[in-house]
Amino acid sequence: MSNPACTPIPINSKGFNRKCQIPFGMTVSHVQKAMQDFLDFLCFINTQLDTKKIERLESFLMPANFSSIVGEFMGAAIPKYCKTVVRNKYHNGHPDILPARRFPGDSAQHADDGIEIKGSRHTSGWQGHNAEPMWLMVFVFDSNTSRDTSRGIAGRPFRFVKVVGAALEKSDWAFSGRSASSRRTITASVTRSGYNKMEANWIYRA
Repeated sequence: MSNPACTPIPINSKGFNRKCQIPFGMTVSHVQKAMQDFLDFLCFINTQLDTKKIERLESFLMPANFSSIVGEFMGAAIPKYCKTVVRNKYHNGHPDILPARRFPGDSAQHADDGIEIKGSRHTSGWQGHNAEPMWLMVFVFDSNTSRDTSRGIAGRPFRFVKVVGAALEKSDWAFSGRSASSRRTITASVTRSGYNKMEANWIYRA
């Protein structure tokens, strides 16, 4: 019998905000289809891993790596359904999604137009490497982490908690400090003003 935690919690089809504003022709329908693709992907991968007695993806990857997979997957899946946007083909280009046919080869190292996509287990305080104006969309999820087994935390299915997004200004970011001994990359966090903008334009709530 397969592990029940391999099957993600279904999306609440009534949890989408049809009045939210998303730029470049993107709609909640496009977002919903991409989210479903990720659930199907994760269910397939984890079910296959379970047949080999291997831990689920979210249970052995470092937390930040799994969050990155969620964000990268959504950034690739949304343009499959929304033909007015494309995935930025520039390696580590910013932002993740660009308006279609706006840039040569759909590639930009750094562009003012577009949507940055992030996956996060955190319901606020989302981070980025730069404090700059951008349209930010965050997919907040709940899942196990690689630390849970050692802590005796039981397995639970992945689920999307919420999706929020808004146009942020530089003033909506604040750089996070670090100690003298830390090797962590300096990052910027979304402030309360940015959080309020994104929550006011919520896209999905479970």
